[in-house]
Amino acid sequence: MVIFETLNELCLKVTATGGDMIFTKAGAFIGGENYGGKNYNFTKVMLGPQQGFGQALLGHIARRVTGENLPLMKVDFNGESVTYYANNQQHVTICQLEYGETISVESENILAFTQDCKYSVRFMAQGVISQKGIATSTLTGEGNNALVAVLSDGNPIVLSNMQNSSTIIADPDAAVCWIGSDPSIKTDLNWRNLIGQSSGESYMFEWSGNQPATVIIQPMERISGLDVSMDGRSTGNRPSSQRRNY
Repeated sequence: MVIFETLNELCLKVTATGGDMIFTKAGAFIGGENYGGKNYNFTKVMLGPQQGFGQALLGHIARRVTGENLPLMKVDFNGESVTYYANNQQHVTICQLEYGETISVESENILAFTQDCKYSVRFMAQGVISQKGIATSTLTGEGNNALVAVLSDGNPIVLSNMQNSSTIIADPDAAVCWIGSDPSIKTDLNWRNLIGQSSGESYMFEWSGNQPATVIIQPMERISGLDVSMDGRSTGNRPSSQRRNY
């Protein structure tokens, strides 16, 4: 069985045995160790992690169209080994999914996941006013060992209303992922935005008490996708090094 652990907050440690397999961000491998000769192999995923050629092809087309392109490699383990993965010193958070539980996450924030996770792309409406795009990647638990390692710029915070039914508010440009209900979008656009007097917080994700979710938020915001001010200044936030062209 595959085991995910964080190491120094910036690295994913994967302990595996023969017959195990994981998917990781292409090029994320930084080191490994095992007895004897190297007993793990890397294979570029040409279409996608879905089972079957047809599903993989459809998933590849959906990712290309929506911008949720996810360059992946498959790691096959032929014996006991420990391997390590990281991406540009970003922080690593591990999420374990129950059977049928889904995590919604930007493709650029996915570091690795086990084969007990079903990957897909889902359309969302929030992308009109956020750099998050009109689609998001989802991973759904389909086994007893559904593990996902996500990346964030800086050490993230985790907010949850699963137990207390509180209201959670998050800046879409800082939200990394969520498990549970999808958020509502709340806007606060008024005449002040048009004359350059925006507070910089003109739109928000909101999970009310009847939208149970656990949300991971990073301390760095992506640049907003919308500018409605007369002075040419964006109503959003500073650009982030997180957005990359693959």
